[in-house]
Amino acid sequence: MYKNVLQAIQNIEIYPIISLVIFVLFFGAMLVWAFRTNKDYLKAMANLPLETGNKKENSEVARTTMPRQED
Repeated sequence: MYKNVLQAIQNIEIYPIISLVIFVLFFGAMLVWAFRTNKDYLKAMANLPLETGNKKENSEVARTTMPRQED
């Protein structure tokens, strides 16, 4: 039944292609981000849930290890 309904839609074959392209672009962007991100920042973020202390100290660690955004 569903096969007949989907076959009746014109140009339906483009939707899986668009979905695949969006997935590959997003996955590729995440890979590039993962390899280019500051390793000290990633270590600080990984250890953040394990640290004791108040939130102000934890946010200070995150702020000092975050990469700077250059305009």
